[in-house]
Amino acid sequence: MQLIDGKAVADQIKREIAEEVNQIVANGGRPPHLAAILVGHDGGSETYVAHKVKACEQCGFKSTLIRYESDVTESELLAKINELNNDADVDGFIVQLPLPKHIDEQKVIEAVDYRKDVDGFHPINVGRMSIGLPCFVSATPAGIIELLKRYKIQTSGKSCVVIGRSNIVGKPVASLMMQKGIDATVTVCHSRTQNLKEICLNADIIIAALGQPEFLTADMVKPGAVIIDVGTSRVASTETKSGFKLKGDVKFDEVAPKCSFITPVPGGVGPMTICSLMRNTLLASKGV
Repeated sequence: MQLIDGKAVADQIKREIAEEVNQIVANGGRPPHLAAILVGHDGGSETYVAHKVKACEQCGFKSTLIRYESDVTESELLAKINELNNDADVDGFIVQLPLPKHIDEQKVIEAVDYRKDVDGFHPINVGRMSIGLPCFVSATPAGIIELLKRYKIQTSGKSCVVIGRSNIVGKPVASLMMQKGIDATVTVCHSRTQNLKEICLNADIIIAALGQPEFLTADMVKPGAVIIDVGTSRVASTETKSGFKLKGDVKFDEVAPKCSFITPVPGGVGPMTICSLMRNTLLASKGV
């Protein structure tokens, strides 16, 4: 069993991006500029945005954090998005999800100019990705594909099961895995799937992205499978000072011994998500 070290790969990619940014600046250009809108004080969102700001520093980017309280009106938020769309100094920006219930998330996603949509959530980017055209690919799926490539994991002709059908991970990663050059045969499973265990037992690669801690157990995994764990659930724990522990969708201790490769939680897919966002911002700054 080999552990897929997402943190090490992400650090390497950030160094590569930083070198490119240094070259751009040395040639008289300006560093890429990423802005983030954060609404309210959700713990997970606060942590994630803080990591993004830190990653911008590591890559030599300019970053701007725009904060609103959770009672911000939808129209106020949409007005700020419009302002960022028209700000020539901002190359890309994200609106951190989830948003408060009184704000229509889909309306917010569609309000972002797709050329600045470095999260890859806009329907234009999603549509272009699904037919293999250049676009900003959603950060978590892009990070998963990058890990598979960097670890030289064989995907061509392999059976890949994606557990979860979210618009942010499940659907886009399934679409990417079946594209030419990756060439996996993909099955998407979800809460209504029958015979889930049998389907998983036939999989060479399992991407678990359903947000249910320790859902995937050893009896669902065939020997030598590759396991990509996208889950990050906060579970109450007496072992940590914070009172909680991050758990993935995979029961790691019992599944890991059966695998050829597996991502840990934390330290697997999570760090890759952020560096994929950095890469998209670099592309946006070049007008790609």
